[in-house]
Amino acid sequence: MLIDATLITRPPQLGADDAEELAHQLYGMQLRAYELSGERDRNFRMDAADGRQYLLKIFNPAEAPDVVNLQTSALEHIGKSDPDLPVPHIVKALDGSSERRISLKDGRSSIVRMLTFLQGVPLHKTDRTASQRRALGRCLARLDRALVGFAHPASQHDILWNVASAHRLKGMIDGLADVRRRKLVARFMADYETLALPRLSSLRAQVIHNDFNLGNVLAVPGQTDAIAAIIDFGDIVKAPLIGEVATAAAYQLAHSDDPLASAADLVGAYHDVIPLLGEELEILFDLIAARLMITVLITEWRAVRYPENRAYIMRNNGPAWAGLEYFGELSRDEARSRLLQFCSTGEKQ
Repeated sequence: MLIDATLITRPPQLGADDAEELAHQLYGMQLRAYELSGERDRNFRMDAADGRQYLLKIFNPAEAPDVVNLQTSALEHIGKSDPDLPVPHIVKALDGSSERRISLKDGRSSIVRMLTFLQGVPLHKTDRTASQRRALGRCLARLDRALVGFAHPASQHDILWNVASAHRLKGMIDGLADVRRRKLVARFMADYETLALPRLSSLRAQVIHNDFNLGNVLAVPGQTDAIAAIIDFGDIVKAPLIGEVATAAAYQLAHSDDPLASAADLVGAYHDVIPLLGEELEILFDLIAARLMITVLITEWRAVRYPENRAYIMRNNGPAWAGLEYFGELSRDEARSRLLQFCSTGEKQ
């Protein structure tokens, strides 16, 4: 098992005063900084006196420059291919660059990037409705359409938050303290390795957002079903397109009387815009389970090593366990049938 260096490297140690100084030095702006939560990087909302807002990100020192540029280039591509999509825009530094490398006080170095800050209510703070989930599915499909044809040398970089790489976390299973849960994850991992993994290389692939969770999509205040923003492109990667759908669907299971019906709302709406093929639908359930496994394994491993950030790291751990335990009570055929209830069967191509 190879661990992403950003998961074991301490984030940059900067405060609001440092962020304000960087904004002035690199961007020529006098801004007020407010620190935001984050797992690998350091993020600040930057407020201008005229009401404009920006996001200043200081990347984890272990983040590869070409991966940072992958994210930047993807945002620029989306801005050209679908200008009306509500994604952040790049703010150029005084020297015209989109990214700047800085030296940290502890001797390390990091890359800095500024984006426009988009307003909205995180979906986990809204009333969840079937209409909202369908809007999410359509929005995600639109985003993926905007990314069609985008290429970058770093697009196939190594990232563990990727359902196509779930098998690489197998060694973490023995570290789960609860025996029953350990057996549950081992069971789904075996299904994944048998039913999904051998098929992934033959499926259509493109660059995807790869983290369409309830914190990375914002709703218009007072309009639960209207999408205001798509944020956080930090996990972007070239991967099977069905993995995008599986990842998004995994976050629709929580806080629902019928979790699979909730996921089906998103899947069906996505399928209406970008029809999913039969071979993709065949393993969608297994990939949703893979995302849940990835979540519980990585978060529990990291929470032990970064107890000071445990609350943020573990924010999706409980819902992921609930999803796995719910899946554990169903047969695969039953689960697939309910998950795909709003999809016509795609023809294999």
